[in-house]
Amino acid sequence: MELDDLKTSWNALDKRLAETEIVNLRIVKEMISQKTKTAFERLMGLNLYTLIANLVVMALVLPYVLMNTPITFTTFVIVEAILLIGLTPHIRKPMLLSKFDLDEKKTNELTSLVLRYKQVCNEETYWTVFTIAFGFAAFLISELGFNASVYTLSPKIWLVAALVLLTFAIAFAIGFWHRRSHALQMKEIEQGLKELKEFEE
Repeated sequence: MELDDLKTSWNALDKRLAETEIVNLRIVKEMISQKTKTAFERLMGLNLYTLIANLVVMALVLPYVLMNTPITFTTFVIVEAILLIGLTPHIRKPMLLSKFDLDEKKTNELTSLVLRYKQVCNEETYWTVFTIAFGFAAFLISELGFNASVYTLSPKIWLVAALVLLTFAIAFAIGFWHRRSHALQMKEIEQGLKELKEFEE
């Protein structure tokens, strides 16, 4: 009789331990999922912030420069068009991130989505360099070719130079901060997906 009681107690204890392990695994999985979702939301916010900042520059800063400097309207339109084209990767990235759904998709699908996102990020570097180079070339050709007589050593030319330098300084500071924050969120997302994949195996 004591042996039967011992077996019953052992089985009950074993069952409780198994249930506790399942609950603990579920809690760990939920914690990892939440951490990954938070990193994803921060990444989405970061991309939306960058997109909005670019739109503000195009809609407010450049028109202000046009009104307070001798830049021609033609040059303004050319630069705005080039900047608009340069927004392509900034639009593609949030569109890709909008498909990121931890609750509905498997980790393999999400990992593939992350790889596509990283590819767009790599393309963005070349895209940005090309856009800036092309924009400045177009600006110089348009202004020096068709509006050169206005550019004498006057306060206005110094204003143009100061605004250009200020724009570069702000862009560099924002870009540096953006890269660090972006890398941190990407690392957390990739680590989270790697850990969640272990629960599926």
